[in-house]
Amino acid sequence: MDEGILGMCVGETRNIIIPPFLAYGEKGSGKEIPSQATLVFNVLLADLHNPKDDIIVENQVVPESCERKSVAGDYMRYHYNGTFLNGVTFDTSYQRNNTYNTYIGMGYVISGMDKGLQGVCIGEKRRVTLPPHMAYGEQGAGKDIPGSAVLVFDIHVIDFHNPKDSVEVHVTHKPEVCNLTSDVDDLIHYHYNCSLLDGTRLFSSSDYDNLQDTVLGADKVIDGLDEGLRGMCVGERRTVIIPPHLGHGEKGATGVPGSAVLHFELELMDLQKGVPEGYLFVWVEDAPLELFQAMDINQNGEVPIEEFGEFIMLQVAEGKGRMKPGVDPEEIIADMFRNQDRNKDGVIFAEELKLKVEEDKERMHEEL
Repeated sequence: MDEGILGMCVGETRNIIIPPFLAYGEKGSGKEIPSQATLVFNVLLADLHNPKDDIIVENQVVPESCERKSVAGDYMRYHYNGTFLNGVTFDTSYQRNNTYNTYIGMGYVISGMDKGLQGVCIGEKRRVTLPPHMAYGEQGAGKDIPGSAVLVFDIHVIDFHNPKDSVEVHVTHKPEVCNLTSDVDDLIHYHYNCSLLDGTRLFSSSDYDNLQDTVLGADKVIDGLDEGLRGMCVGERRTVIIPPHLGHGEKGATGVPGSAVLHFELELMDLQKGVPEGYLFVWVEDAPLELFQAMDINQNGEVPIEEFGEFIMLQVAEGKGRMKPGVDPEEIIADMFRNQDRNKDGVIFAEELKLKVEEDKERMHEEL
């Protein structure tokens, strides 16, 4: 038998006729094999390996664009079909309609897969053949994988990231004239398309009647998108790649799988400069030295809400001041007036008027 199976290929069938002196000889074997019996074996070679074998990587389909390859410590999402050398399937992620997600190179999966998943590109497909000592060994795994089985995995890498990854920004178009750029506290309106790295479309602003809007830094969108929308000019277009720890995390969201890397196409359509948190109005230029006199238009020593509102709107119109964007100006003026009318008599006197920055300094001094 030792001689008869030499040189066989996996899947090959042989009839091997063994004379007794190369089988069980004069003694035979138990009750089944008599003395001096010639034996006939019909042999199908299911698989084979050598204890010195390493994994075999083949049938690679590598994307034309591959800016980065996976390394140990990356977190990967991939689909796979697992078969034996005879082609029989023992497991597949496609049947569950979910990717398999894991850190690679850190011992979370069998050693052959740990090695076979390193050095791949996003979107790459490869076949990895694992000898049993780099798979489930002599013991096998459960009912599906027998001991000493050689395993074949056909892998499709959906995406991967590293926990240390930051947001990637690629500007695809920038207007020649750019006087203002988006920043924290600004109200912006923008177009977006969101997809997975394999091209699966998730969301688009074109699905809605109105442009998407947000106030940057106000925790209105995922952290990575908030960061990717900063520093943009009106009319600028960019692509932004967001790792899951700056996106929807391990749990994902409605329509977004867990641990997914997101690809955004963005275009900034409108920008309204904002004001710091807690402020309703800020001065773009220095406030008038005699602020109350400037506000007291009829110079009668008191400022009703009509005069107060007229003064504030004039500063905005002349570009000397800026109100909080996205809020009704009349509401802002009413709130500002209530804050300054400290005795609640319906008018502001000179001794009541204080800039918010001065109030903040006084409050800080009291706290200190």
